[in-house]
Amino acid sequence: EKVKSNNLDVKIPKSELETEEKGTEEEPTRESDSSILDASSDYPRDKHISIQRQLTDLERLADLKEDKKKPCPLCPEEKFKACYGHKLRRHLQNLHWKVSVEFKGYRMCICHLPCRPVKPNLVADQTLSKMGAHYHCIICSATIARRTDMIGHINRHVNKGETESRFITVRAPANEVVKESATDVQVLPNHSTPQKTDSYFNPRMKLNRQLIFCALAVLAEERKPIECLDAFGATGIMGLQWAKHLRSSVKVTINDCNEKSVTIIKENCHLNKMKVKLNIKEGENDGTVGDGEDNTDTIEVTKMDANVIMHLRAFDFIHLDPFGTSVNYLDSAFRNVRNLGIVSLTSTDISSLYAKAQHVALRHYGCNIVRTEYYRELAARIVIAAVTRAAARCNKGIEVLLAVALEHFVLVVVRVLRGPATADNSAKKIRYLIHCQWCEERIFQKEGNMVEENPYQQLPCDCHGSMPGRTAVVLGPLWSGSLFNTGFLRRMLLKAVQYGLDEAQPLLKTLVCEAECTTLKQFSTHGPGDENKQEECGVYIKTSNISAESYVVPGKRKGEEGMRSAAKRQKAEHSAEHPAFYYNVHRHSIRGMNMPKLNKFLNYLSEAGYRVSRTHFDPMGVRTSAPLAQFKTVLMKYSTPTYAVGQAEGPVHLPADDHGGEKSPAAADTKEEDAEFPEDDESRGSAAVSTESHPAHCAAD
Repeated sequence: EKVKSNNLDVKIPKSELETEEKGTEEEPTRESDSSILDASSDYPRDKHISIQRQLTDLERLADLKEDKKKPCPLCPEEKFKACYGHKLRRHLQNLHWKVSVEFKGYRMCICHLPCRPVKPNLVADQTLSKMGAHYHCIICSATIARRTDMIGHINRHVNKGETESRFITVRAPANEVVKESATDVQVLPNHSTPQKTDSYFNPRMKLNRQLIFCALAVLAEERKPIECLDAFGATGIMGLQWAKHLRSSVKVTINDCNEKSVTIIKENCHLNKMKVKLNIKEGENDGTVGDGEDNTDTIEVTKMDANVIMHLRAFDFIHLDPFGTSVNYLDSAFRNVRNLGIVSLTSTDISSLYAKAQHVALRHYGCNIVRTEYYRELAARIVIAAVTRAAARCNKGIEVLLAVALEHFVLVVVRVLRGPATADNSAKKIRYLIHCQWCEERIFQKEGNMVEENPYQQLPCDCHGSMPGRTAVVLGPLWSGSLFNTGFLRRMLLKAVQYGLDEAQPLLKTLVCEAECTTLKQFSTHGPGDENKQEECGVYIKTSNISAESYVVPGKRKGEEGMRSAAKRQKAEHSAEHPAFYYNVHRHSIRGMNMPKLNKFLNYLSEAGYRVSRTHFDPMGVRTSAPLAQFKTVLMKYSTPTYAVGQAEGPVHLPADDHGGEKSPAAADTKEEDAEFPEDDESRGSAAVSTESHPAHCAAD
């Protein structure tokens, strides 16, 4: 059958038309207008008229009557004039219903009303024929012109987990539940991709969350209760772990500016049987209680900008974990943080901090950097320098408790010290670094404002005299002080053991050795009296250990003086800071020589009278007080030659052949296995392969 409607010829199969009309006649008559009103009343606001469940709903909207002409509710009169019911019914079927997009039982019909602006370049005659036909999205109420684009638009909403909206009352499918450290959280689809979800959750940041939890647990021992803030909650897993394990010792506030994230956080609180105190705006509280009967913990959930909530309220512990750099929130974080409180921040802008995007580092941190062998420690010192400047602007100083730089993030934990004097002392530790681009020797510039005639004299190497041109660059400004606090790290390790955080324990052991600049074999977790006598920030920190409480004499000043004097003696014993930066043994290895095992090499440096330790920044890095020249000398002394050509050519003659008798024990030591650092065997194998690939060069040496 051929129907002519407003100069439009539409061919409709006769069988299909009869089926549609028959289905229309067989529709139950019990569905009245009240059912339509009830369906639409479930929504926060009325949906667009082009979104209907059934064709009969669209026909009722048109109010079809055979004896009167009615206009189309989805077309303007200029496009489709009023007509009788049978013609209008066919028009709705063919031009609106059949080309609709279906989603969750609803049909988004094409709309020709002037909801969408017409292209301004159309001629007057074309304007009537193209009135901006479009679809109305049922989720976000956007207007999409093409049907294929509308289908793709709906699929993107589904991928993001946005199946509930201001229009739909149908519940979304159950979200995935992830369990971490005895805490259950719901995550949305594509939760590991920040660009595709509103509630980001990265399972690879588990180690980062455990370190922050240990730092908070140590602070909770010093004073109770403490108010802590997770400024960027996302799924709320970090704040839930704080409240679930530390219980009444902390008052947790989880904040996020995204409405979807706030909803997820509230559901996760109920999932873990936590009470929720919802604070959408400052001064408006909406308390909702979870299902837990014996749980008295309450988590406050706020929906604000992070800068706003940190300006309005004071906290003892603040954690910042934005997407990218955190420099935009440092001023607000230090504005109201309490004295001796802790500020921790996680920076994930690795491309700029690791010198892959140097112009971004200059824009965000005001720092000039290049790619070096110690680039990870350089990134940590860049972040600490930015933190120091932000704290100094608020007349506050800092003491660095922890600085970790791994593959995916840079974590910095600092203690806040109020007062302009401490702010000045912290600001003085921001200095520039002179870096030799030939041998990668480095040294911080001397304090003072006087310009030196030859700054190359500060470098221990003589590359400037033996190499042409300019050989060094100035990097910074950087933090030149210590990156770790030994007493705080030891107490963090005890908390990691107490709460069973297995992933954080090996890293914390390495950090303690790195802070003391000792090898792991000399590390010991015993002697709790020594740990409790640690002095942090010039203030004696008392823990729950009995040996520490024995120093406290209530109401007697003499007992306090004795406690402080013991802490000062302990501080004097460990006053030497760890050496700045580290050397990579592969970077400075000798061609044609097999390096000793890394742990044996550490012992050789220690026997030579230098402080030495491994570093978490680089698995093949060595932190030592020895200058680069002495480092290379010891490395060459205990390296064994690689005979790639054959024994007939004789031994390889090296400048260190005078110590040939001392190399035999080193060669014997290479056969021993070290269970603590198995990667050393791989490093030796890689060094041997690299030298075997150049046999002629080895023979020439």
